[in-house]
Amino acid sequence: MSKLIHVIIVAVVVFCSSCKNKPNNPNEYEADLIVYGGTSAAVISAVEAVKQGKTVIVVSPDSHLGGLSSGGLGFTDTGNKSTIGGLSREFYHRVWKYYNDSTTWKWQKHSEYGNKGQGTVAMDGENRTMWIFEPHIAEKVFEDFVAENKINVMRNEWLDRQNGVVKKDGRIVSFKTLSGKVFSGKMFIDATYEGDLMAAAGVSYHVGREACSVYNETWNGVQAGVFQHGHHFKTKVDPYKVPGKPESGLLYGISPEPIAPNCTGDNKIQAYCFRLCMSNHPDNRVPFPKPENYDPDKYELLGRVFDAGWREWFDKFDIIPNRKTDTNNHGPFSSDFIGMNYDYPEASYERRKEIIKEHEEYQKGLLYYVANDARVPKEIHDEMQQWGLAKDEFTDNGNWSRQLYIREARRMIGVYVTTENDVLAKREVPTPVGMGSYAMDSHNVQRYVTAEGFVQDEGDIGVSPDAPYSISYGSIIPKKEECINLLVPVCMSSSHIAYGSIRMEPVFMILGQSAAKAASLAIDKNQAIQDIDYALLKQELLKDGQVLDKTQLKVQ
Repeated sequence: MSKLIHVIIVAVVVFCSSCKNKPNNPNEYEADLIVYGGTSAAVISAVEAVKQGKTVIVVSPDSHLGGLSSGGLGFTDTGNKSTIGGLSREFYHRVWKYYNDSTTWKWQKHSEYGNKGQGTVAMDGENRTMWIFEPHIAEKVFEDFVAENKINVMRNEWLDRQNGVVKKDGRIVSFKTLSGKVFSGKMFIDATYEGDLMAAAGVSYHVGREACSVYNETWNGVQAGVFQHGHHFKTKVDPYKVPGKPESGLLYGISPEPIAPNCTGDNKIQAYCFRLCMSNHPDNRVPFPKPENYDPDKYELLGRVFDAGWREWFDKFDIIPNRKTDTNNHGPFSSDFIGMNYDYPEASYERRKEIIKEHEEYQKGLLYYVANDARVPKEIHDEMQQWGLAKDEFTDNGNWSRQLYIREARRMIGVYVTTENDVLAKREVPTPVGMGSYAMDSHNVQRYVTAEGFVQDEGDIGVSPDAPYSISYGSIIPKKEECINLLVPVCMSSSHIAYGSIRMEPVFMILGQSAAKAASLAIDKNQAIQDIDYALLKQELLKDGQVLDKTQLKVQ
């Protein structure tokens, strides 16, 4: 055999080994694991699959990766950070490495940054982790993960939710996107905030709040008169357009529906908002834009709150590096667009885009109002004038976050449903694959008129567990009769109120890694995900530094 022929044969073998999983049709793609979503959990799932020697494709509806972690939520909800292990901790370690580079500190000196985090220091030198960060730094870390692991990411690919999923014998064979591409795999992970693949695959799920009686809980369902974060009207505020005159109609955003009895279940979900990255550096500040459909009457209720003496407007301008913020909702009237998202989880893509745009216009109008309207107290107005959108963030989107904060949407009803009884240690959690520790945190769900004729918010709950708790493997897998090759680490199996604790970005990454590890074991053993050997899964997760139960916290 000539040397030339030998080289050609070797080249063909190498080429074919890299594409052997791809069918001839250029619109068909195949891998061991197909991950649907562009969230932090999606990226971490894919990294773990590569570590396990599996082929993987990330099919992302988003052009930018990282979800909320790169979308403005830089003031990380850590809870007890000793529960955060594996690739989730690796993410925060890589953020730390970026901020140890002096070139990252563009708009302030590192020494000028206060190092305050949420229940922890922002930059933990001892553990080489950074918990507070700018959006573009988080996105860099996710893109580094993708590049280093040579992960194939198909961006701007949207699942055909009506006819796209093909199942056979309880197994997803493939799914199609709206562009016509078909993705086939042995295992699938739904890592979206909405749970679209899960729903299209016929897996059971719930939207809204369960009645307390469903899972023997205290904090689920309607919770009128329960105020645990201060995000309520602390003084009597008139809800009517003309004060004292119900016939004049309600101010914008107040529901005319009567409030249901406490613990009643409903189809309502906690409010969404954008986590805003603002800057007060004169050279990196963009004035708050006046939205196209700006209507100051939408913010009259906030004006009345200011009239009542409320001055907490800046309390959740949480400081992140380089003179920026992660600004979240705070108080009775803020960035949460209460009651305007109920149809989002099940809505069509077109309707979801409308809802996202409505939230954007509401929040932009809110910022413009506070910065410019004469109705706003001078001290608030003057300080707000010092802030603007960060010029160097979200540069392809008008400096506005690309990711609406989907605090909850669908929640799977899987093999095991995590409830407040797990979070509050009222029962032992079987087959743990990660831990949570944050408070059961639900933002307000509705704004209504009380029996006394004043406006009030409902749904704001914040109940903290006494200690970190385990999350069961059964909560990230469907019932076996529904699907045997799908894992769901984000829209996992949980009650509304328990999900309020679980729904934190570090936990999504933890569960994403555990899901991919389980998927790899199921592939190796040719088993249903419900049938894998948990003892083996636990052993492999511990090798990778995952924290599964309280016994490990003693050595953290």
